[in-house]
Amino acid sequence: GATADMPFVDVPASAWYYNEVQWAWANGLTVGTSATTFSPDNTCTTAQILTFLWRAKGSPAPTKRDPSVPSGQYYSDAANWALEKGLTEQFTANAPATRLATVTYLWKLAGSPAVTGGTSFTDVTENTQAVAWAVKQGITKGTSDTTFSPSTTCTRGQIVTFLHRDLAE
Repeated sequence: GATADMPFVDVPASAWYYNEVQWAWANGLTVGTSATTFSPDNTCTTAQILTFLWRAKGSPAPTKRDPSVPSGQYYSDAANWALEKGLTEQFTANAPATRLATVTYLWKLAGSPAVTGGTSFTDVTENTQAVAWAVKQGITKGTSDTTFSPSTTCTRGQIVTFLHRDLAE
């Protein structure tokens, strides 16, 4: 059930993502899908992940508005900020957040550091530096020794786990 430490009834203490969701909630990255639910197994949308990242960076006000971003939505400032920061070149609110897009956002937020050595993943053909960085940082690993599964969509529980591994102090 919901507690002062975890308001979401759908995130049991035994869940592998419990600490990560608790961290994201306690640090204001997420408010859940309702007052009492987080929906950890739901697909995370681009609007949601960019909002989580924007909140993690202090919810900075964007300096301009992109015509592809609807105004007045919970994600409007976050999406405009992400486009302005170059985290992405296009925005589609309900597009599922993929493993590759997620590590690319995090890598770009880290300043796009160069990584030597690359990866052994046979299914990564673009943003290989982002993937290599995420693996080196311990944010994620492959789905096998030779695959990363870049186009696999992420759940909300997986996304906050990636964010926790990258951003938690």
